[in-house]
Amino acid sequence: MINRVLIRLKIIQIVYAYHQNGSKNLDAAEKELFFSLSKAYDLYNYLLMLMIAITEYAQKRIDAAKAKLAPTTEELYPNTKFIENKFIAQLEINKQLTNFATNQKRTWANDQDFIKGLYDKIITSDIYQSYMNSEENSYIADRELWRKIYKTFIFNNDSLDQVLEDQSLYWNDDKEIVDTFVLKTIKRFEEKNGADQELLPEFKDDEDREFARRLFRRSILNADYYRHLISENTKNWDLDRIAFMDIIIMQTALAEILSFPNIPISVSLNEYVEIAKLYSTFKSGSFINGTLDGIVNRLKKEGKLTKN
Repeated sequence: MINRVLIRLKIIQIVYAYHQNGSKNLDAAEKELFFSLSKAYDLYNYLLMLMIAITEYAQKRIDAAKAKLAPTTEELYPNTKFIENKFIAQLEINKQLTNFATNQKRTWANDQDFIKGLYDKIITSDIYQSYMNSEENSYIADRELWRKIYKTFIFNNDSLDQVLEDQSLYWNDDKEIVDTFVLKTIKRFEEKNGADQELLPEFKDDEDREFARRLFRRSILNADYYRHLISENTKNWDLDRIAFMDIIIMQTALAEILSFPNIPISVSLNEYVEIAKLYSTFKSGSFINGTLDGIVNRLKKEGKLTKN
């Protein structure tokens, strides 16, 4: 699940903190990097659990209505299509997700006010009404309902962002990327797989894990050289006047460009320019792009960089 976009973001954060805090313990910083990445995977699982929590809340609402002293006919005989959703029933017994919930002892039980507000928005939506009124009763329709609900009500939800931030500072910048993986997971679910349906792995493969370790270490161990290159190509600027985050972004970008021959330069440049737009100043993207482009061209002329 953890892709290279997220890896780069986490490395930028940890390298920034490493230099700002004056730390000299590289091994401890590396452990912090991988712990931070593991927290992103926790968030992925926790957001999958959110869909189950919403369904459980819907069941509680139905049970409470039936328990009234004088329930209406509609309350006694409600439409149970939503709570009997086949995709959610499969997700609820998923072995990997069940293990996560048990081992991490995570639950949405303490956020029932948020769950209630989210559920109320869902049941008044056209998406919900169309589903409940449809005569179609299939796994595919049930799965599609939750893809739409997630994309509409959980993706880009400021209230949810606040709930998550209160639980873990590591999740501040992760949710937008993790959301895309949850949506991908929903689409991948197949009824025939039952409880054994595979969730996305924490790392796609060992190569991505090694990419994270190597990029992080090169960014720090060769920092003086990378900053020298930056200084040489920004002669009209005093290095002290350049935003510190810009230096960290360029330092990490150079580590990638010079350490990974199989990654095209254009890919690396584009990735770090996008990170600059997210983490630094308004003009940082164009400044970083121009500076890195100048360094790359110079290194090519000097024969120190041969890849395209």
